[in-house]
Amino acid sequence: MILKIILEPSDEGGYTVVVPALPGCISEGNTKEEALKNIREAIELYLEPVEDDATFSVNAEQVEITV
Repeated sequence: MILKIILEPSDEGGYTVVVPALPGCISEGNTKEEALKNIREAIELYLEPVEDDATFSVNAEQVEITV
């Protein structure tokens, strides 16, 4: 999976990283390398399935759409 990220210097030093395609997926690091390592971990956690995600009501319908 390829995701675009925004890496910008932080006012307090270090870097802030945001993943626009994943709302709320943000991380930081003291160096670019650390920030990139941290955002990879944040993305993995963001995309990790949660047990509650698979619990649907009996009347639920799964539909695929193209956007």
